[in-house]
Amino acid sequence: MEQPEPTNTKAGFVALIGAPNAGKSTLLNALVGSKVSIVSRKVQTTRALVRGIALEGDTQIVFVDTPGIFKPKRRLDRAMVTSAWGGAGDADVVALLLDVRRGIDEEAEAILGKLPELKQPKVLILNKIDLIERSKLLELAAKLNEKVPFAHTFMISALNGDGIGTLKSQLAAMMPAGPWLYPEDQISDAPLRMLAAEITREKIYERLHEELPYQSTVETDQWQQRPDGSVRIEQTVFVERDSQRKIVLGKGGQTIKAIGQAARKEIAEIAEAPVHLFIFVKVRENWSDDPERYREMGLEFPKG
Repeated sequence: MEQPEPTNTKAGFVALIGAPNAGKSTLLNALVGSKVSIVSRKVQTTRALVRGIALEGDTQIVFVDTPGIFKPKRRLDRAMVTSAWGGAGDADVVALLLDVRRGIDEEAEAILGKLPELKQPKVLILNKIDLIERSKLLELAAKLNEKVPFAHTFMISALNGDGIGTLKSQLAAMMPAGPWLYPEDQISDAPLRMLAAEITREKIYERLHEELPYQSTVETDQWQQRPDGSVRIEQTVFVERDSQRKIVLGKGGQTIKAIGQAARKEIAEIAEAPVHLFIFVKVRENWSDDPERYREMGLEFPKG
């Protein structure tokens, strides 16, 4: 059998780090060209290292969307921060994303203080540049480069796509030579089940972000391909108290019905098939102290 011709492919990992709400998920979606990471108004919603895979010519770039780095208070927070720095440490390039309107605030200072510990090349991505005067933007870029020597500084608007092409081609140039890490048609290695759970969780937050605290998680229990090409999905929403369960269900089940309809529509898009979605809401006290839940979210359970 003839060996295929060797190709000059490149592939590598880019860790996107930044404070909560810097726009990492929006940027990831813009770079990959598909919705692979949860986008929410509520901070700290990306819990696991959801990867998006972008192709640029003969280069495959795997983006590790780390959880927002913030001051951890609870056990779940600590797991998320540990996960963020762990993801950064394993990447070929570390990309710091900053919201230019917030400038060098306390959270940015904390991240800048830790960045020198990472040996990889670092790039700076200044986001939301359409919302600030150019002179202030250049001043901020200069200040940040004084604090940490960045290999490149990019100025973008993740929302309207400005600067995304340049960023993508430059990151591709920084990737090491080697075979592609994922099949060409695979945009995300987060299994569809996990992605489906993230979508439902996002819809819960969109609907109830004022009423429902962080003590909720969603798990996809069943993903069944049916002979007619459709998918039957069963999910469970876990909350910590019965009062929270009542909020999620809503009067006469209206709230969960609306959440289910919104989630089903988006899940059908990623599954590329009609979806039958069944959502159950259960009380599981202290789920946020259960190591098994963390493993399912791709996080390490922090001791103590």
